[in-house]
Amino acid sequence: MKQKKLSWLIASLFALPLAAADAHAQADEVQQVTVSGIRSSVRNALAVKEASDSMVEVIASEDIGKLPDTTIAESLARLPGLSSGMDRGNASQVVARGLGPRFIGATLNGRELATSEPDRSVRFEQFPSESLSGATVYKTQSGELVEGGVATTIDLKTVQPLKYSGRQASLRADALYYALGRDIPGAKKTAPRVGGIYLDQFFDKSLGVAFAFSYQDQPSLQKNKDHWGFNEAHSGDIDGDGKTDTTPWGFQDKVLRGSDERSSVLGKVEWKQGESLVTADAYYALAKIREPGLQHWTGDIGNWDNGQKARYSNLDIRNGYVTGASVADTGFSNHDSLWVQDTSTLALGVNGTTTAGAWKLAADLSTSRAERDSQWRDLRQFSRGTGTISWAFTGNERQDFSLGQDSGNPAGFWGPTMHIDTDGHLKDELGALHLNAARDIDLGAVKRLKFGARATHREKSYGQTTWEVAPLAAIPEADYETVNVAGMAPYIALRDFGASTAAAFGPGAFDAAGRPRSQNDLLSGWRVRERGAALYGQADLDGTLFGKTFRGNAGLRVVHTRQTGEGMQALGGGAPTAVSDGTSYTEVLPSVNLIFNMDEKQERQLRFSIARAMSRAPLDEMRASRNLNVDANPTQPLTGSAGNPQLKPMLADQIDLAWQWYFDKGALLSAGLFYKDISRYIGISSDRTTLDGRSALVTRSLNGEGGNIRGVELVYQQSFANGLGVSSNYAYTASNIHENIPAGKPFPIEGLMKHNGGLTVWYENAGYEARMSANYHSAFVRNPTWGAGQLVDNSAETYVALSFAKHLTSKLQLRFGVDNLSNQKVVYTSANNPYEQEVTEFGRRFNLGISYKL
Repeated sequence: MKQKKLSWLIASLFALPLAAADAHAQADEVQQVTVSGIRSSVRNALAVKEASDSMVEVIASEDIGKLPDTTIAESLARLPGLSSGMDRGNASQVVARGLGPRFIGATLNGRELATSEPDRSVRFEQFPSESLSGATVYKTQSGELVEGGVATTIDLKTVQPLKYSGRQASLRADALYYALGRDIPGAKKTAPRVGGIYLDQFFDKSLGVAFAFSYQDQPSLQKNKDHWGFNEAHSGDIDGDGKTDTTPWGFQDKVLRGSDERSSVLGKVEWKQGESLVTADAYYALAKIREPGLQHWTGDIGNWDNGQKARYSNLDIRNGYVTGASVADTGFSNHDSLWVQDTSTLALGVNGTTTAGAWKLAADLSTSRAERDSQWRDLRQFSRGTGTISWAFTGNERQDFSLGQDSGNPAGFWGPTMHIDTDGHLKDELGALHLNAARDIDLGAVKRLKFGARATHREKSYGQTTWEVAPLAAIPEADYETVNVAGMAPYIALRDFGASTAAAFGPGAFDAAGRPRSQNDLLSGWRVRERGAALYGQADLDGTLFGKTFRGNAGLRVVHTRQTGEGMQALGGGAPTAVSDGTSYTEVLPSVNLIFNMDEKQERQLRFSIARAMSRAPLDEMRASRNLNVDANPTQPLTGSAGNPQLKPMLADQIDLAWQWYFDKGALLSAGLFYKDISRYIGISSDRTTLDGRSALVTRSLNGEGGNIRGVELVYQQSFANGLGVSSNYAYTASNIHENIPAGKPFPIEGLMKHNGGLTVWYENAGYEARMSANYHSAFVRNPTWGAGQLVDNSAETYVALSFAKHLTSKLQLRFGVDNLSNQKVVYTSANNPYEQEVTEFGRRFNLGISYKL
């Protein structure tokens, strides 16, 4: 389905009222602000944005424990120039300014985070509204900003209890309804969500404490059909016209009817004594996913070297591709599976600030740890007979196929086998020490000097085991049921997956202990170590130039990193052996940010920034693993695939220019331009190198030439006296950078959305609140899987959300909302081929809840 190009995007109706000093790094003090309601949040957001010496976007709670959305990911996806890919129906990883998650730096209270993804990217849906007071999105660089975000650096903020007046607490409870559950027998349709926050001060406000929690048992539901791709190299001429008719390998459908259980806790203590402040905080998030799934796989229709020509009929051939046909004498398989995934994130930190004469000193010690354990249990059964499979996969979301047999009768299938593919374990550990010193001076336009140092150590590893289990006993037909899902052929599924599989395959069927790892398992494991050190100096500026007052900063950050990748190497199919490699580098990152006041009231601002930024290579691509073929002739090169521990960071020389007019309270009109010249862009390609003293032609991630990304961002936002408000934005982005795949017609750079925009209209008056948001982005390239280089084109999408609330009393609020009102589907197109699509439906989500503020 084609979508019209919209020219809006939601905007920053959100502020960071409790952390103005963190969003505006140059400010000494954070004024105490009590925020309640949309209008106050919007006004304070613009105040923070206007005061910042960087170009920023700001999100904040409208009240204690109340962000505009359930998680920070949904709010981030609505900001100017930002959007998000969907995962399990939720906004998840952010894309910004035409760049994907590899270019997004993420911090929690200014500290880099360990992640449960194989690279460095952060899944922002793990941060619920109760745990955060907001976020600051830095679109420009400064010397004191932690390196790592060429596109943006997103700093998530937890609540600061000493910035509040007196004891406060808030509780919320929601009942969620998932409409897609009506189409899937056995699926959960409803789910609870609860959360709360408590904060208080003691000993004459010298000690502050905060505690927040959240819990949600979210149904994980989806309907999906997926084209497996085409037999590009070995198809044949089916219709006799002398031309090759490229045939598909096969198709699959899929239904998920699982649950995504998420919980989090936050604890924070602040102690203030005179000019000294010590803060300690801990954040822990846990997610447990249990996803029963049902699938059909067709397969066996690839017409290898035209061997199935006689079985084809009813051909629909478009541009040389067989997009529809019938194939006789073909079987299929039924898959009754369970995906199990446990992820956890722990972040601990201690921060202290004090004064020594004219100097303000700060030290921050932090550690974070993330883990991910996953396993796919696939009960696989093949049809006893064959039939005629017919399909029509013609693009534009049309995906129709029939199996030609009764797929809902257990008697029509051979006995099952159990495939564990794969039992995977990922661990990421990160520690950091950050020291800062600053003092005020009066040296012309230089008003403050800042110096700092940062040291980090990170280690990330992954290992997996894959195996198959033959049944010890047959599964009775009575253990099965037929599952009918609208739009899908009937499935067979176990009534009790756990009990039946334990009886048939034994209680240890899913235990990896003692099982040998396959060749592929050994080559898939890796470990990467990274040590970094950074020094920076920055001058904060305030003066007059060309008759205009200005402020800003000029800084220099020097970064040194040493990295090592480990893995296994197999030569010519031989036994894998350990291998390691690495490199080191030093980067110099200068930056200048200037804000010129264009009138006496300082309502009109001209902002300019020039800087060099860097984003380190994905950690999983720095593995040393190699799988190489060895020619008997020593003059011939080794060939195969590998990781690349010698990857250097991607760099960007960038310029930003923006005009902003704060023409009223809660009102902004702005236009901005940005240009990024990116070098050493990382893409997957084949190159000639030397491995173990021998020439090699290896497919792996490489630092390439890069190119430029440029764009325009427009924002209009206004609050009216009658309680209405509007927030809109639009971004246009272009780039001359392309990925290296697919060969011959490569994708544009990952994350590039040519058009991105949205509109939010809200109303707040007499205890009533209402908000409608519509967000649009054009098609963009993304990597939705774990495998590097598994790029797809994510089609254009429009997401609409509605929310209503009524204060029943001054403390009690009733809420109702609808997410994905337009029932937007997620459509992936692979290999830049319009007929090779995957279409997923998540459905609408409704919530009814109450909030109580003590």
